[in-house]
Amino acid sequence: MKSQDVRKQFLDFFKSNGHLIVPSAPIVLKDDPTLMFNNSGMAQFKEYFLGNGTPKSPRIADTQKCLRVSGKHNDLEDVGFDTYHHTMFEMLGNWSFGDYFKKEAINWAWQLLTEVYKIPKENLYVSVFEGSKEDNVPFDQEAWDIWKTLIDEDRIILGNKKDNFWEMGDQGPCGPCSEIHVDLRSEEEKALKPGKEEVNNDHAQVVEIWNNVFMEFNRKADGSLEKLPAQHVDTGMGFERLCMALQGKTSNYDTDVFTPLIEKVEQITGLKYTSDEIKNISEEQNKTNIAIRVIVDHVRAVAFAIADGQLPSNTGAGYVIRRILRRAIRYGFTFLDIKEPFINKLVEVLANQMGEFFPEIKSQQQLVTNVIREEEASFLRTLEQGLQLLENVVTETTGKEVSGAKVFELYDTFGFPKDLTALILKEKGFSYNEEEFEVELQKQKTRSRAASEVSTEDWNVLIPGNVETFVGYDKTENEVKITRIRKVDSKKDGILYQIVLDNTPFYPEGGGQVGDKGTLVSANETIEIIDTKKENNLILHFAKQLPENVEAGFVAKVNTDLRTSTSKNHSATHLMHLALRSILGTHVEQKGSLVNPNYLRFDFSHFSKVSDEEIKQVEASVNAQIEAQLQLVEHRNIPIQEALDKGAMALFGEKYGDNVRMIEFGESKELCGGIHVKNTGEIWHFKIISEGAVAAGIRRIEAITGDAVKNFYLNQENTLAEIKETLKNPQDILKSVASLQDDNAKLKKQIEQLLKEKVGALKTELEKDFQEVNGVNFLAKQVDLSMASTKDLASALGSSKPDSFVFLASVEDGQPNIHCYIAKELVASKSLNANAVIKELGKYIEGNGGGQPFFASGKGKNANGITEALAKAIEFLK
Repeated sequence: MKSQDVRKQFLDFFKSNGHLIVPSAPIVLKDDPTLMFNNSGMAQFKEYFLGNGTPKSPRIADTQKCLRVSGKHNDLEDVGFDTYHHTMFEMLGNWSFGDYFKKEAINWAWQLLTEVYKIPKENLYVSVFEGSKEDNVPFDQEAWDIWKTLIDEDRIILGNKKDNFWEMGDQGPCGPCSEIHVDLRSEEEKALKPGKEEVNNDHAQVVEIWNNVFMEFNRKADGSLEKLPAQHVDTGMGFERLCMALQGKTSNYDTDVFTPLIEKVEQITGLKYTSDEIKNISEEQNKTNIAIRVIVDHVRAVAFAIADGQLPSNTGAGYVIRRILRRAIRYGFTFLDIKEPFINKLVEVLANQMGEFFPEIKSQQQLVTNVIREEEASFLRTLEQGLQLLENVVTETTGKEVSGAKVFELYDTFGFPKDLTALILKEKGFSYNEEEFEVELQKQKTRSRAASEVSTEDWNVLIPGNVETFVGYDKTENEVKITRIRKVDSKKDGILYQIVLDNTPFYPEGGGQVGDKGTLVSANETIEIIDTKKENNLILHFAKQLPENVEAGFVAKVNTDLRTSTSKNHSATHLMHLALRSILGTHVEQKGSLVNPNYLRFDFSHFSKVSDEEIKQVEASVNAQIEAQLQLVEHRNIPIQEALDKGAMALFGEKYGDNVRMIEFGESKELCGGIHVKNTGEIWHFKIISEGAVAAGIRRIEAITGDAVKNFYLNQENTLAEIKETLKNPQDILKSVASLQDDNAKLKKQIEQLLKEKVGALKTELEKDFQEVNGVNFLAKQVDLSMASTKDLASALGSSKPDSFVFLASVEDGQPNIHCYIAKELVASKSLNANAVIKELGKYIEGNGGGQPFFASGKGKNANGITEALAKAIEFLK
């Protein structure tokens, strides 16, 4: 059965049993600060389990793109080494929100696996929760009794809290679960050892394929459990593992989920992947297999993340995506001997394979390909740079063990993987101190954890059952009551309080727009709201202190100055998006944005620099729309298909409901939940202040509106006035500046000529000062030249005599600099190294530097140390 059919049969089965089929949510989460990525099927439904929202249907089924590479669920380091862990995988799931419970969930699971998919019953084992005295949760007798009617009791296994009690985090909804495991071993292996003994023992062919979680409890901050108001079912079945079972394979990578990608890698590299079924393969072939598994797994994760709007970067979720891709590149570099970008060539295969069910990978194929290709090229350059740095580290090392701290520096600063470092060192007959590396790594992890550590208390609910409403489209202040509060202790921001209101005019951060700031005012006090965010369908107002009387009535007041400036920038973003598509082409799509009171930032797909002429055209187009005083046309609650039929722009990576809000300004039509001006005339004026690249195929524009534009032109005017005054108020300022530039160029040429003459004269003079030390022509002097000229002089003096060792120093703008030239014959015959000389003598000027073994330079802070450095230079020869 092909993988597409496996997916379809699952969804069709649950559709026939009254489930609404919903699409996968984006793999990158935007409105959940507790998760970077969707790491399970239930992540998009958290608000329903928490009681903060109402689902479209009490029964839902879907297949969810999941990524497990960070936090509690992290499978990254296992990928490649076994045949069943993945970074990105599909989670087939069926859900009940307060509707059916254990009986239906278990019976449907058994019916689908054994009657529809026809997996032999004798290959299946199930587990139920044995209970926990610690949590005061009893053995799951109900699940045991249901399973007894379907399967022999000797195939039912008791599972502990680790295996059979599922929690989405340290706090939140949780409950006992019942797992289904499949035994895919050969008959010979089964005869030797019962499958029951291999369940949950990391056997590659005895694996869990389906987990039925029965959400009954809420884990509180103090670790205790309380009953949820309703009972829910949350199930998850690993799509790739299910395909393995149904296609008669013993490895996920032997299924048609992965074989098209593997075949493409084989075609590119000329190497062969051997099936998991082939035994006794060589160590070399095993390394090849691991590398290919890593690459075909990782390209899926990276490609879908980029398609959903997450570009590789140096922070947050973007850093995780970059790290996954670099791991794949490194495996290709080391074990497949591929030194050119090649992973990007797999995107076409992936798009053809999965584009029908996940259209985003097809429509974003070109962008994904370009971004991955550029990332590959960049990291391959970094690998080359790392090799050179590693060469320097080896040269400086005494003995055969390299410092673990140095290896960590390569890893941390240049992204140079430690195992690649170990491999290269081994080839050179070196090793590195692993304990030192781990010490440095733990220090970094501690710093990172301390910066982001947050402890959250339980919600203190003041008004139970209240459904919060947002009134901010119509009001900037309103009478409110506090419904719940929670204390958050963050190492980064200190103690903050999250306040939820019965209704609020405060816009929560979302869609690129920052959250509102303002105040909560009662008869006796004013509380400052410093930010507003949304989490699990709750609007959270952040404050540094709580009101003395939390049960009082308040007036919530938005800071209208900040709100007005932000709304101008948000509306201008829409106008600019339209202008870019009109001027550059309809391939332009929004890839990210930031809208705050000061400026707007807009990332978009485009494959070349936006020219100055195009920038002017975009500005002119936006300002024409501002001058036309276009009225806002707002559709508050329109069916999404109707909005799309009207021409509204929908963004990839965003999760839309059945009904949406659509914003129109003339020809500009976008799905948007943000705050906007009522008329484009309120924006006053629009000005682009920068344009540049963010990643391959992604450009970024920053722009300003309103008062910021007025201030921009005022600053320009003041700067021009200062220039005129400096130039003694010439009649023609352009002509005066051009004349200055001409004069400057002539003077530069004269200075260069004078410096050359000075260096030549000094060279002739200093040649007389060479002295012979142990058969070497030695010279150590301080000269009165710039750093660049001193460097040139050292090189010229060194070349003028055979077997020379030249050490020169000078001071430029109060900063000392040193240079060392060693004849190449001496580097070889006497093991002298200019790099080592600079490292050692640089200590006297409180500086550092480096270079090649025959020529190196450095600079420092303490010019008084030059005398001692010059005196010590001779010791390298003595």
